[in-house]
Amino acid sequence: MAATHIDGRVARGNQTRQLVLKRAMQVASVEGLEGLSLGRLAGELKLSKSGVFALFGSKEDLQLATVRAAIKVYLEHVVQPARELPPGINRLWRVCTSWLTYSRERVFPGGCFFYSTSAEYDARTGQVHDTLAAARTNWTTHLEQTVWEAQQTEEIVADVDIPQLVFELIAFLEMANAESVLHNEFTSYDKAATAILNRLRDVATDPSLLPASIEGPAGA
Repeated sequence: MAATHIDGRVARGNQTRQLVLKRAMQVASVEGLEGLSLGRLAGELKLSKSGVFALFGSKEDLQLATVRAAIKVYLEHVVQPARELPPGINRLWRVCTSWLTYSRERVFPGGCFFYSTSAEYDARTGQVHDTLAAARTNWTTHLEQTVWEAQQTEEIVADVDIPQLVFELIAFLEMANAESVLHNEFTSYDKAATAILNRLRDVATDPSLLPASIEGPAGA
């Protein structure tokens, strides 16, 4: 009986934690991580303040947990879909279009969670900054690895400057997000998809491996 009671309490605690983090990600994507507070989230979700404080010992703990939760969402929506495809240039294309869809469909209401929060913390120091910086580095490294794999399949030319190509792809993605969120318009996603497709065709050993043009919103 005691074990059952403890298991039930742990399960309820985990459910509450996930509920709080879901709301925290929504708030942070719009107002930034500094907009989070344990008291505010408890009030909005009609939860016990003491219970929420027991789950997250401090505001920084809440911020770090929110970033880590957002990483999981990002992986689910951006990285995982491309793994359905074998290594090659179309896997790279899928990663990019998945990112555009993730931003366009407002998985986070403020657009890309990491674009928003990285701008908030880029000139700061501390653990939250370091966690965000590491997430961005991991994303860049993942794209570089995806390009390298496409080179190994001989679908991308051998002499391409991988860091430069990835820098340009990220710039197209983030510009689409910034324009859409700022102006509440969505044509920027198709523009970015077209720019990315053209850039990939430039470095493809066989451009016919890629679509001739974007298909539907943001190349979906």
